[in-house]
Amino acid sequence: MPMPPPKATTESPRDRQVFHELGQIVRALEAQGPQRLEELARLVGATYWEEGRFDRAVAFAVADGLVVLDADDRLQAV
Repeated sequence: MPMPPPKATTESPRDRQVFHELGQIVRALEAQGPQRLEELARLVGATYWEEGRFDRAVAFAVADGLVVLDADDRLQAV
């Protein structure tokens, strides 16, 4: 007997949690100014995030134009 197909999911690559993470990143940059990636991770407590979530959230923030990389390799909110 063949296996049934997997259940359809309503979650996309941008699950609900990523929107919360984007907000944390943007708020930290607005409050503290431009930051290097390592310092931003410390500011938002990324060591407590699930593996890979911080890098993914930063990538989405940059792709969405919420955050830019400046000439000194620091991230800053737009």
